[in-house]
Amino acid sequence: MADDLQRRWREQYEKAKLRDDVDFDTLSSVELEPLYGPDEVDPEIGVPGEYPFTRGIYPTGYRGRLWTKRQFAGFGGPADTNERYKFLIAQGQTGLSVAFDMPTLMGRDSDEPHSEGEVGRCGVAVDSLADMEILFGDIDLEGITTSMTISGPAPMLFAMYLAAAIKQGASVAKLGGTCQTDILKEYIAQKEWLFPPEPHLRLTGDMMEFCAQEAPRYYPLSISGYHIREAGSTAVQELAFTIASGFAHIELGLRRGLDIDSFAPGLSFFFNSHVDFFEEIAKFRAARKIWARWLKERYGATKERSLMLKFHTQTAGVSLTAQQPYNNVVRTATEALAAVLGGTQSLHTNSTRSWLSRARRPSRSHSAPSRSSPTRRAWRTWRTRSVVRGSWKS
Repeated sequence: MADDLQRRWREQYEKAKLRDDVDFDTLSSVELEPLYGPDEVDPEIGVPGEYPFTRGIYPTGYRGRLWTKRQFAGFGGPADTNERYKFLIAQGQTGLSVAFDMPTLMGRDSDEPHSEGEVGRCGVAVDSLADMEILFGDIDLEGITTSMTISGPAPMLFAMYLAAAIKQGASVAKLGGTCQTDILKEYIAQKEWLFPPEPHLRLTGDMMEFCAQEAPRYYPLSISGYHIREAGSTAVQELAFTIASGFAHIELGLRRGLDIDSFAPGLSFFFNSHVDFFEEIAKFRAARKIWARWLKERYGATKERSLMLKFHTQTAGVSLTAQQPYNNVVRTATEALAAVLGGTQSLHTNSTRSWLSRARRPSRSHSAPSRSSPTRRAWRTWRTRSVVRGSWKS
């Protein structure tokens, strides 16, 4: 069996398209093998690109495609953030990630009394389709994937996103990206919900069904363990709660009468990467193995894409301290490397040094910008997210 695994992997690898922008060798020009391991491959561990996907979901790993690079960005009004997105794209960013402000996350308009003091602070304010159109003005939504970090009003914001894309002339079937939409982790950890569980899950099911039928390249759900870990769980607890939430969403789709292979490929995951290097890598590998085995043996999925656990990783905000910015860089680098070696498909890194170039902290020789200026809002946002909550991303 071990020989068959190696042979099948080699055949898949040689058929696959590899990146042509890098040489796969050392600084001394010693060629690196595409796969290392014991001579006798354990079938429970397997090879990359084969069930149970412990060693990754692609036979080529990052030789075929690097992880998507996104900066979590959003502040002020839609025009402010649109300017930021265009800058990031010009610098080579390969995907967009939308940070919404607290009123938007809670389904409130910017002019509501409860929104006072929070508009545009920890993300961008989006109240209407017009705001969504401005947010993505002159950005080809068919040509770039967009992640939207929002759960409570996710279906409403997703509808605005679709409408804005259609008005651009984009095809819904060609739109790619991810909407968080995971309301279960809100009840567990983040506490940003709008309704009781049943209405929320009905809307989640609507999104799952719509995307399976109309927008197959868009992931309607990012099952999130990140917030559970930030709230104080261990790595094992993060894995357990997140995978259990994944099974709950599988059962949600099945209760609606959907074929598992029609919607399971559209489920994605969101994990935390902390400072315990090898523990984090083992967590990611275990998650893929558990998901693949349960989808196949318990839920009867047959398509290979249904068995693949696809996940985004974010480095741990709670591991950072405002007093140690240079140590934070080391911590973040270690956590990011664990995510990469664990096989993530998309990566955000936290850093208390993020966004300084955009926010332009006032120097001692100049007065601070006015309270209403985008610069002041950006600087306040950076301080709020990175110093108080330790959760700004770059």
